[in-house]
Amino acid sequence: MEPRSHFNKTFEKVRWTGQGVPDREFEECTFTQCDLSQSDFARGRFAECTFKGCDLSMIKWAAAALQDVTFTECKLLGVDFSACKEMLFSVSFDNCMMDHAVFHKRKMDGTRFIRCSLKGADFENAHLNKAVFERCDLERAVFVNTQLQLVDLSSSYNISLDPDRNKLKGAKFSVEGALGLLAKYGLQVGP
Repeated sequence: MEPRSHFNKTFEKVRWTGQGVPDREFEECTFTQCDLSQSDFARGRFAECTFKGCDLSMIKWAAAALQDVTFTECKLLGVDFSACKEMLFSVSFDNCMMDHAVFHKRKMDGTRFIRCSLKGADFENAHLNKAVFERCDLERAVFVNTQLQLVDLSSSYNISLDPDRNKLKGAKFSVEGALGLLAKYGLQVGP
């Protein structure tokens, strides 16, 4: 892959597994069924890009810019989004496998997570105000000092977080999800 800049291109079934692809720019590009797992896109820039059915597990995005990037039906296992540039960071996820993803200290107010598996994901010190978690599995997800004001968790499940260690004003939970707020007390609810 020689060119450093790509505009309005489609990449289909590309395999860059474990490769170093630093300092590349992708604008309005579409990646479909690509395997970019364990690749290094350090200092890259992705603006208004779409990833569909791609494997991006353990991809490295040190100092990379993700601006208005959409992930649909992708594997993003263990991806450290906290390593990305903070400026203009904007992403959305639909039906993605994101177990053990890291969003530590990431500012992502209003982000949409739709039908995602976020088992063991790290949201410590993240800003997720007004975010939407629609039908997401949050088993063992870590929420500590997380901004969750006006977040919608009403259809998500396996939620366990400490309301004393997070900002939850105006957050929406289902009845079952709200029970996860009591987990630290070891209470049993029901028959």
